[in-house]
Amino acid sequence: MAFIDILKAKAKANKKTIVLPETEDRRTYEAAAKILAEGIADIVLIGSEEAVAKGSEGLDLTGAKIVDPATYEKTPAYIDKLVELRSKKGMTPEQAKEILLNQYLYYGVMMVKMGDADGMVSGACHSTADTLRPCLQILKTKPGTKLVSAFFLMIVPDCEYGANGAFVFADSGLVQDPNPEELAAIAASSAESFELLVGEEAKVAMLSHSTKGSAKHALVDKVVEATAIAKEQYPNLKLDGELQLDAAIVPSVGKSKAPGSTVAGQANVLVFPNLDAGNIGYKLTQRLGKAEAYGPVTQGIAKPVNDLSRGCSADDIVGVVAITAVQCQAADK
Repeated sequence: MAFIDILKAKAKANKKTIVLPETEDRRTYEAAAKILAEGIADIVLIGSEEAVAKGSEGLDLTGAKIVDPATYEKTPAYIDKLVELRSKKGMTPEQAKEILLNQYLYYGVMMVKMGDADGMVSGACHSTADTLRPCLQILKTKPGTKLVSAFFLMIVPDCEYGANGAFVFADSGLVQDPNPEELAAIAASSAESFELLVGEEAKVAMLSHSTKGSAKHALVDKVVEATAIAKEQYPNLKLDGELQLDAAIVPSVGKSKAPGSTVAGQANVLVFPNLDAGNIGYKLTQRLGKAEAYGPVTQGIAKPVNDLSRGCSADDIVGVVAITAVQCQAADK
């Protein structure tokens, strides 16, 4: 069974309600039709009946809930709640109504906030900033989490490394230049996400162009410091650094370059030193290694909301919805 099929099976076992607000995009409807047909999640589409009917022409959306902000009975309560949440920023009822009637991402997040949906997936035609802004304003960060970050779940075919080719790459979508404390927090969140989605023990490599002092530079120092912080703050986490990529995932290289390490040569969670490295790394793996790349999946938000690459396919959306549903299940515990 393909890895994504395992996640879909988990999602089906305890079905959750996921909002797809980007009803201006045909891929949203194509994904919704597949999700409903496979029984992965219950789906909410935001928009007027007429717009949804036009956008989904030729597709079977039987079972989808269509919510029109202009007529939905709960819209007044959403407006009141948004005013309450943003009152210190000067939000007025008129501004809140304008936002919720015209910015469907905000409306979707309000549905999650008010418990009328479990999670949301967006980003096919919006930037990461546009997707995450309402989340941070309305949902805030998860208790105990120091920052919101993002990862890609990478599934590399016919791969002997990682967890049979499964990896988490972080941060590959959000935090541009994390400081050592932020890198340590990203490592902890990413390990938790890996274990939730893959079901195996996380082995975290703090990546660098240096392994155990082989190079001297301020960029290396940052990763060394982040490793020390992570080991102190998360003593039960199997983590090591600084490690070059080959030392992190190839057993023979790990044994040679970092003898005695419990992570070198076995890593399945790769923490990149900055967003440049993380973004380049996941796209190289996706395009040259023919890997499946699901994300950027966010971690650290109070309730599950996930971003998409604007180059995503409908199948990519289906996969991220399955991941989001599994995150929602974990949030219930």
